[in-house]
Amino acid sequence: MIPVLEIGGTHVTAALVDPRDGRVTDRTREPLDADGAAEDILDVVRCCADGLSAPTGARWGVAVPGPFDYTRGVALFRDVGKFDALYGTDVRAALLHGLRQRPADIVFLNDAHAFLTGEWSTGTVRGHRRAVGITLGTGVGSAFLAEGRIRDDGPGVPPEGRMDLTEIDGRPLEDTVSRRAILARYGDPAADVHDIAERARAGEERARRVLADVFAGLGAALGPRLLAFGATALVVGGSMARSWDLVAPALSAGLTTGGWTPDDSRAESAAGVRPPRAMKPAGSAGDAALVGAARAAMR
Repeated sequence: MIPVLEIGGTHVTAALVDPRDGRVTDRTREPLDADGAAEDILDVVRCCADGLSAPTGARWGVAVPGPFDYTRGVALFRDVGKFDALYGTDVRAALLHGLRQRPADIVFLNDAHAFLTGEWSTGTVRGHRRAVGITLGTGVGSAFLAEGRIRDDGPGVPPEGRMDLTEIDGRPLEDTVSRRAILARYGDPAADVHDIAERARAGEERARRVLADVFAGLGAALGPRLLAFGATALVVGGSMARSWDLVAPALSAGLTTGGWTPDDSRAESAAGVRPPRAMKPAGSAGDAALVGAARAAMR
């Protein structure tokens, strides 16, 4: 079993993972204030990790969002709406010397890369040769995978493999698709995305339209890239994907506008014309990034 951490904008999770079958044990989870002071953030991460029964001298895998220097383990967050206080912090050193279990080594990787790797190896897009993963939370994470390897260039792949570096109608993508963008568009300072989703389900037209426009826009931006990449699967994770009943129809419509039409899982695909295309939410257990981090640590 490999010890791993998944550091997100609202929480940190630690677990022991078997990367061969995706089995997760000894999970601990702590809320995290991404706007807090650097030492406060690191204290929460260390406390969560120390809750594991991990052996001393193990090699840990850590999934963390960017911008981040994954080779050196140094945080590069600046003006991205989270973890600004960590800018320039040597997170590797903070964990190597601060964890009770004293790791022998720590491998960092992008959280979206970890997510897609986990979904491809033991999850919902297993068996697909070319797949794309999108995480929807505080911002938009992305990963493009071909033949089991993450790609950061090639046909359809955005700069560095990052959809957040692309634009919609001349504006940064996250000005349209992100938690802050949805809240600004909805215009109720007392509501969070979860509240807006509940109001949409209850029939409120304004809430329904805001979410539909956001996810249709994302689909329209993604469609041409999936087509050029030759993707046969799109898997969507992150906190917003939990509202799949609201995300899926608008996202599918946008993808179709962009030229990549998902196949209805209940119907036959365009057999003989092109490979079937799958659009799926993340696995219900939500363990994909943990599995991906474990696979990175075992290399």
